[in-house]
Amino acid sequence: MRNDHQISTPHTDMSECRRLLCHGSRSFHIASQFLPWRLRESACGLYAFCRIADDLVDLGDNPREALTILHHRLDLIYDGQPKNHSVDRVLSQIVIDHQLPRGLLDALLEGFEWDAEGREYHTLEEVCDYGARVAGTVGVMMAVLMGVKDHDTLARAADLGVAMQLTNICRDVGEDARAGRLYLPRDLLREHGIDPEAFLRNPQPSPQLTAVLRRMLAEASRRYRLADEGIRQLPRRCRPGIFAARRLYAEIGQTVVANDYDPISQRAIVSRARKCLILLGLIRSAAPAPDLLREPCGPENQFLIDTLPRTEEWQRMTHPRRFAPSAAWMLELFIVMKQRDEMATHTQPPEHD
Repeated sequence: MRNDHQISTPHTDMSECRRLLCHGSRSFHIASQFLPWRLRESACGLYAFCRIADDLVDLGDNPREALTILHHRLDLIYDGQPKNHSVDRVLSQIVIDHQLPRGLLDALLEGFEWDAEGREYHTLEEVCDYGARVAGTVGVMMAVLMGVKDHDTLARAADLGVAMQLTNICRDVGEDARAGRLYLPRDLLREHGIDPEAFLRNPQPSPQLTAVLRRMLAEASRRYRLADEGIRQLPRRCRPGIFAARRLYAEIGQTVVANDYDPISQRAIVSRARKCLILLGLIRSAAPAPDLLREPCGPENQFLIDTLPRTEEWQRMTHPRRFAPSAAWMLELFIVMKQRDEMATHTQPPEHD
């Protein structure tokens, strides 16, 4: 007799991915609601794998072992034999449906490896190298899910990911420092009179820190501007969701500025009212600048574009599978939800933007 907890269907697999998205990132969850339904499902599944991979490495007892396991899971996924795990099964179907190159996911895991080994970043270029791996990869993968094959547009998708990561770094300066992590460029800190090790021991807002954050946010703004031109090349129905994500993340940086560049004693949180204005389109991006689309790919992102087939070689995408529920699947979903509710009384997943 089959145990209820072993029941797995496409719908319950996607339900698990949606749970991870809903609890993992408010901004991404909100923005995903503006995507076409089929793409929303694929984006949700991709995010779920990225989320569990990050948590396994960041929160586990043995990050190196976690990375070995994750690479093995990818081996199985790309062999069409995923592990008996909801997220792996969904990602395996995404790989088939969208011809998602393995190199992009390997680059993501390389970024997680850099975290595990406590790598230090001395220049803004090195921080962007890190951002290309942990966030530029996600931007490119999302564009691939939308059927984008043009390398200029994919380069702009990578810029969007790096811009979001720079924004995250500025928002999380205090939280990271208290955890013994520093993603601000150490040479830039020294240039403005801040000793990195002393800052880690006692992070404090200061005019010197403001100067560093201004430089970081200026680079993020430049990349958001480049990304806008890539977003305008996306399929029409995909643009609102990606513009929403871009504007919500950029607003986090504006909130850091509004908080007098103090991410130490307060966390930059975009108010619900401000989010509504952004999502209603009342806060608009700059006017189109088509020439920016052809800007050369950033050197930190070029290796991501090099993992992709040339535009003329890319085979036609197949249509994504529908994760549509049947009556039997709905019954099984209630069983899974009951088990999840029981687990939720003992543990709450961490929340990330």
